[in-house]
Amino acid sequence: MKRLILLPLLALLAFAAGAQKQDKASRNSNNAQYQVFGVAFYNLENLFDTIPNNPLGRDAEFTPQGARQWTGKRYWSKIDNLARAICNFKTQTTPNGPAFIGVSEIENRSVLEDLVKAVDRRLQAEGKKPWNLQIVHHDSPDRRGVDVGALYNPRYFRLVDVTNTPLVIDGMPEFRTRDQMCVTGVMGQDTVSVIVNHWPSRLGGQEQSSPLREAAAATSKHIADSLWRIRPNQGVIIMGDLNDDPQDKSCAKVLGASKKPNGVEPHGFYNPFWSILDKGIGTLAYRSQWNLFDQIIVSGTLLEDNSGKRNLHYWKAQVNNFDFLRDTEGTRQNYPLRTYSAGVFLNGYSDHFPTEIFLIRQR
Repeated sequence: MKRLILLPLLALLAFAAGAQKQDKASRNSNNAQYQVFGVAFYNLENLFDTIPNNPLGRDAEFTPQGARQWTGKRYWSKIDNLARAICNFKTQTTPNGPAFIGVSEIENRSVLEDLVKAVDRRLQAEGKKPWNLQIVHHDSPDRRGVDVGALYNPRYFRLVDVTNTPLVIDGMPEFRTRDQMCVTGVMGQDTVSVIVNHWPSRLGGQEQSSPLREAAAATSKHIADSLWRIRPNQGVIIMGDLNDDPQDKSCAKVLGASKKPNGVEPHGFYNPFWSILDKGIGTLAYRSQWNLFDQIIVSGTLLEDNSGKRNLHYWKAQVNNFDFLRDTEGTRQNYPLRTYSAGVFLNGYSDHFPTEIFLIRQR
């Protein structure tokens, strides 16, 4: 796979030094034109508003009178912090930011509305044009009252359809968690579906709770298979806070996401974050150990070997662990700078680092 990806990678980097616009990323060697699309995921860590509007009181902790003393000042500081992080998702080949950003741990649509406005304010303050990110949101039945959602740049992603699938667990009729949001759109000239997830937590222990995430993985695979019955060649991306690492059963066995791209079938999956975790790079840390729960997994139809008539294919992946997103204090040094730690307000960003992949197409 290195032989297949390295040549366009080197050529793109050579051109990117002088590139000014995302729409003009190209390869100099034979004047072939390329366009790069960023696809990111970010767990926003309890992005609640300050209004006690949950009828079951699930948001009481995040109110001015609640345990977190979640005031307007603290809320708007977090919004501005997250906007700073998202504005830094831009790269030399994607100077206008990602085409698509999946998010989790959001209370409602209004917090996303505040966030995208803050992103544009920051860009304009830097003398740049606003991205005008659009919002996809759906109220889930989650008992904590948090949802998944998505932001997309309409310049690079044209929304076609959105479906939401609940996670149903056999023998647990009262179980409630986040729905899986499948967002289908056109990126470049190709149809791509992104399944945004926040799988059940490890509450009660990793091994004891694993069947819940295995069921979530089976649901994601079922959604992908349903998409391929309609459009067999389309790209599918499964992303989210999966609460498991790439080598765990839910990802490696149930979903069947391979560590290496070689030999992945068109309707199989490749997980580029497995090798990243092997290098000691994660998205969250617990008891001095890194995990990489925030994964973006690509279907075989998005690999260059299987692309066929498809132009759009996977290029590379990274963890956006920017320096300003890192804690600098004591035992938390280099961990994600979160909003609270042990009940103390840190004025941080999130307890997870964001992740991003890049797709490339020849124009």
